[in-house]
Amino acid sequence: MSAVASPQRLRRLVVAVPYLWLALFFLAPFAIVLRMAFSQAATALPPYAPHWEGLAQLGDFLSQLGLDNFQLLTDDPLYWQSYLYSLRLAAMTTLVALAIGYPLAYAMASAPPRWRGALLVLVILPFWTSFLIRVYAWIGILRPEGLLDAALGLLGLEGEPLRLLNTETAVLIGMVYSYLPFMVLPLFATLEKLDRGLLEAAADLGATPLTAFFTVTLPLSLPGILAGSALVFVPAVGEFVIPDLLGGPDTVMIGKVLWSEFFSNRDWPLASAVAVVLLVVLVLPLVLLQRARLKRELAA
Repeated sequence: MSAVASPQRLRRLVVAVPYLWLALFFLAPFAIVLRMAFSQAATALPPYAPHWEGLAQLGDFLSQLGLDNFQLLTDDPLYWQSYLYSLRLAAMTTLVALAIGYPLAYAMASAPPRWRGALLVLVILPFWTSFLIRVYAWIGILRPEGLLDAALGLLGLEGEPLRLLNTETAVLIGMVYSYLPFMVLPLFATLEKLDRGLLEAAADLGATPLTAFFTVTLPLSLPGILAGSALVFVPAVGEFVIPDLLGGPDTVMIGKVLWSEFFSNRDWPLASAVAVVLLVVLVLPLVLLQRARLKRELAA
């Protein structure tokens, strides 16, 4: 009996480890941020009130919590416009990364096996250098009379400087460049496992290569598309460094607003409310997407 129970306990322990990790490093910090979101800014250390003083004062503590910070997010257009702008720019980044990453991943998966490892290394090679250095490199490329203007001059396309730096286009270029590997890698993993016999069967049935792609390859690569899109979209919404370095005064994304509230204004409760709403905006679609995927797998 003990020999049977021991593996069961071991199995439960293995299952409990990721839940314990989530509780320590996600739920506990989120609870702290959520508590600050219902607090008020104060000249104190830490700069918010009320402070937890034990179970004896629980009633007084709860009575001082409020929804003023969340109401301010809806009243002030700066915040909801920043959310909408961040979602729009993140969606554009995801679509452009998908348009570039899918052909690249397809070419890698279709390459001879001896070349796939080298191609995979080339995709992840940018991660071997600092993220900040790579973003600063784009400043030298996109600035007026920078490397891009010099390259156009060498091609005989001289004219007015492009002046891409400090524009939304520069932010989009920087975000697509930075997050493109996160789109390519899941797509490559999915396309590499694709059964090529299905494409041969489609060709035997008279399907053209384009028809076979849209009826066989694209539907089977949908898990990779969804995974890559989530890996690009989620961090792109809260991006701060790229808009701050490559964008101008009009590129106010929610990550920059969050940083300003925490460190410039030192309004931790309002910044916590911004973070909580951002988390809900990002997590809710992912939960619905995961539920739809599970339903589709059960139906299949």
